[in-house]
Amino acid sequence: YLILEQKKRESKMEEKQYNNYKLFEWFGVVTAIIYSLFVALNIGLEFFGFLLLLISALSIGVWAFLNQHQGILLLQFFYTASALIGIVRWWN
Repeated sequence: YLILEQKKRESKMEEKQYNNYKLFEWFGVVTAIIYSLFVALNIGLEFFGFLLLLISALSIGVWAFLNQHQGILLLQFFYTASALIGIVRWWN
């Protein structure tokens, strides 16, 4: 009986941890969508769009690292670099 209770507790902890990881994933997705709209609409919000791209790349990068998604993590390094280039170019 004690072993079953321990397994239930571990399962609940894993589920909670999984849900915390999902927060990084979906926060990154939403900020990437807003970034895309800011840049595509060409209404003067490009700088803020690149800031959102940076935030998105970092958030999804954390999610990818925690879930061991190496391909997605590698992609986020390039998105981060693109965001930094965009920020620097639009700042000047």
